[in-house]
Amino acid sequence: MDGMLIVLEGLDGSGKATQAEMLYKELCHRGASVRKVSFPDYESTSSSLVKMYLNGEFGDKPSDVNAYATSTFFAADRFATYKTDWGKDYENGTLILADRYVSSNLIHQASKIENQEEKDKFLTWLDDLEYNVYGLPRPNVTIFLDMPPKYGIELMKDRANKSNGGDKKDIHESDISYLQKSYDNAVYVSKRFGWKHISCVENGKIRSVEDINDD
Repeated sequence: MDGMLIVLEGLDGSGKATQAEMLYKELCHRGASVRKVSFPDYESTSSSLVKMYLNGEFGDKPSDVNAYATSTFFAADRFATYKTDWGKDYENGTLILADRYVSSNLIHQASKIENQEEKDKFLTWLDDLEYNVYGLPRPNVTIFLDMPPKYGIELMKDRANKSNGGDKKDIHESDISYLQKSYDNAVYVSKRFGWKHISCVENGKIRSVEDINDD
């Protein structure tokens, strides 16, 4: 019997890792059989192409690699970790709590496409690629942490690059225009796919992690 899959999604600096850890502890406290995973899996060799892309080896701007090509890097990493790691737990009934998932491709890669018709075509293609071709499980619920870029940028100012541990930001984090496009696109896709929405900012101020977690 398959378990459940809960996804926490949001832009860089939205607090996904913090909220995932807090939710994980709460679920454990309530007696749930739960496992926390995070994507990309930088500890696995399956993320090699992801790291090359984010570290600028294919170009120093996100737009240097088209949405379709880039999406396959992230999708393959998810497939590899599902088949070799967390998939058995999920299939045996464990609740999987994911910090990012297919939704990240929907947010970040679709933002590269300006034309609405072409964007929707891409979103349909990506949904088929990850859930049908790769056979990844669909989430029971995706929770979108709505943190506008101007707040998220400040929060991740002193954060190390997750893909290589260095101080230099990856090509997503360092491109303010791209982050804004990704945010605008995230608002669109979150509505299109029916994600649960949690606002991280209220009256011009970032809400406390505890308040956000309560939601």
